[in-house]
Amino acid sequence: MPSQSSRRVVITGLGAVTPLGLNASETWENAIQGKSGISAITLFETTPDCPVRIAGEVHGFEVGRAMGPFHPRGKDAPAVTQPANSKEARRVGRFVHLALAAGLEAYGDSGLDLCRSSIAPERIGVNIGVGMGGLPEIEEVHNDFLAKGYKRVTPFFIPQVIPNMASGQLSILLNLRGPNLCNVTACTSSAHSLGESLELIRRGTADIMLAGGAEAVVCKLGIAGFASMRALSVRNNEPTRASRPFDIGRDGFVMGEGSVVMVLEEFEHARRRGAKIYAELVGYGMSGDAYHMTSPSSEGEGGGRSMSMALGDAGLTPDQIGYVNAHGTSTPAGDAEEATAIAKVVGSGTRSDGPLLVSSTKSMTGHLLGAAGALEAMFCINALRYGIIPPTINLEQLDPAVAHLGLDFTANTAREKKISAALSNSFGFGGTNATLAFKRV
Repeated sequence: MPSQSSRRVVITGLGAVTPLGLNASETWENAIQGKSGISAITLFETTPDCPVRIAGEVHGFEVGRAMGPFHPRGKDAPAVTQPANSKEARRVGRFVHLALAAGLEAYGDSGLDLCRSSIAPERIGVNIGVGMGGLPEIEEVHNDFLAKGYKRVTPFFIPQVIPNMASGQLSILLNLRGPNLCNVTACTSSAHSLGESLELIRRGTADIMLAGGAEAVVCKLGIAGFASMRALSVRNNEPTRASRPFDIGRDGFVMGEGSVVMVLEEFEHARRRGAKIYAELVGYGMSGDAYHMTSPSSEGEGGGRSMSMALGDAGLTPDQIGYVNAHGTSTPAGDAEEATAIAKVVGSGTRSDGPLLVSSTKSMTGHLLGAAGALEAMFCINALRYGIIPPTINLEQLDPAVAHLGLDFTANTAREKKISAALSNSFGFGGTNATLAFKRV
């Protein structure tokens, strides 16, 4: 059943800092060109015994880069001109730095700063989903603690690592006094943050939410942990070809980092102020596998229910969906199970407009863990706006386990196609699933 709320929710601002670019437009342009953001790790020095030496890093990022100026507390208050200065930067983790930059970009893109005097700050909230928080900072402080003892532990250690600090700092920076929270649900974190922000606006708790995700755990401990699970690709000599969802030669995912934040706004509120509208967030589904700690349920049953729930919430039929951005991590089991669920719930080659277009943009960005859902939601939004479907690169030989499903995996090259609705899937360890449904406005 579609949502009973009459309050519609639209996207009015986008911001991104990813392996494909330092802003939202650069990230999108590189995605539709099929570029890879994966390369040799530079955030720490890898050694010969390190099993995985590649990742999707954010290159060229500067914490103090100029942005704005913004006046979230009025023209008479000091302006916000950058995510953080050098002193402030030491107090929080890298994932927060990325979130603040993406959040400021989204805020500026939305045009909200021009009318802040007419919007009560209590009506604007924030929800930045984070999967793991400040793991590199934990690693660094622990090393200092072992070497130098209690007195050398920085008093900023806890603020550096707790996941909700991205939301907290963005709230402080932009005077957001509405709901302030952080969904922490592994690789589904930011999809849940977007979905829960949708619900907050629908029920009238807020009119505007800055929502999305952030993650930065490319460090020795993070790589070692996932590598020991045999979850990561070991194509160290071919970084740009390592992430290959749905390909028969896939051997694991590639770690990524970054942040995507978007402005969700009640439709009438956005219309009255003449806001630019990218798309409408019309549906949200979530489910649990109740199956296994790290493996998806058979034939993607849990993810399938999440998709069905999103369609029902949106009041959409499967044949109205023109594109699915798959979770598609490039792991041997997960990709096949998800593809089976997509074909079952959304449709296959028997559709009137031809095979359903599906792609996994993790082939280009790597897996941003807690930030993945927001990034892939942004790709869906832009696919609706521009009529371009981003590709699954490195798809050289389609896995026979999915070839019979009749889906078009948008292999290697972006596709021009005008679509009216799209789904974005996010699934996480612990059997947590989320699907978001978007429509063109």
